[in-house]
Amino acid sequence: MAEAAPRRHPTLDEVAERAGVSRSVASRALNNAPHVSRAKREAVERAVRQLGYVPNPTARALATRQTGAAALVVSGEDPSIFADPFFARVIVGASAALDEADLHLMLCLAASDRGRKRVEELLRSRGADGVMLMALREDDPLVRMADEARMPVVFGGRPVGSVPRWYVDVDNVGGAREATEHLVSLGRRRVAVICGRLDTEAGRARYRGYRDAMLGAGLDPFPPLEGDFTERSGAAAMAALLAEHPDVDGVFAANDNMAVGALRTVREAGRRVPADVAVVGFDDLTVAQIADPPLTTVHQPVEALGREMARMLVALVNGQDPTPLVLPTRLAVRASA
Repeated sequence: MAEAAPRRHPTLDEVAERAGVSRSVASRALNNAPHVSRAKREAVERAVRQLGYVPNPTARALATRQTGAAALVVSGEDPSIFADPFFARVIVGASAALDEADLHLMLCLAASDRGRKRVEELLRSRGADGVMLMALREDDPLVRMADEARMPVVFGGRPVGSVPRWYVDVDNVGGAREATEHLVSLGRRRVAVICGRLDTEAGRARYRGYRDAMLGAGLDPFPPLEGDFTERSGAAAMAALLAEHPDVDGVFAANDNMAVGALRTVREAGRRVPADVAVVGFDDLTVAQIADPPLTTVHQPVEALGREMARMLVALVNGQDPTPLVLPTRLAVRASA
């Protein structure tokens, strides 16, 4: 008589499915890790009993290193950066996705030497289950730290000069191109650009999109006039443009904050928007809707950027291998152009 096939042992994935939770939640519940609700812990324990699940000792040893937290690291110097409308919406999106996986969000700044040392220690000691990196600049040491990290790392936006394995970005080139083509379609021929920081990939990519559109229309692109993504820098850049190029009749600003600063400067100079100078921004934050006049801008899905970064990180924590993601943009036409 043939021997009966050995009974297959239930897996952690099956426990999670039976309990109605994610794999990472099931793992943390089994290992008494923090930040698991009582209801989900009890659901996991019930599924274990029903299925007869026995944890693999090696996998259990690895799982006990889970912290129940994910870190969002921003390469910025001012803590108020997290109150900036852009980053605030990224945080909303990331928090929602992490909450679904019962992970809580840690916020870290890493521009100063002290901040970078804290992040390096976080990566080395596995003080979080994974890390999301944003606002990286050229030659940023965080890129090297991420390469050496022994934990999942997801980039929010590609760093200058490299393409990481896991990232979520937006179509910066395509969005900037569409913004500039819109200005050209309105009959504007002296279209200038206020770039973001050119030591960031977003700043460079948006200038490339502007330049491509100008050359495609047979027009001479302006050289990049750099701002730092703040309203104040947009106002200063617009003042310099009007002084040097008084015939400018259109401006693409690489984010809404700088565009609003440019609007203010144009009005203060006695010019009309859009009759004399048409202005287009990038982001489609609330400030674009309440600007005077309301700002035509490139809509990028900011909350979705945070949400998809967090979902990608959760997938990595759960042992999956997600593919990079580039989110689309679209033009939101209002009164400024």
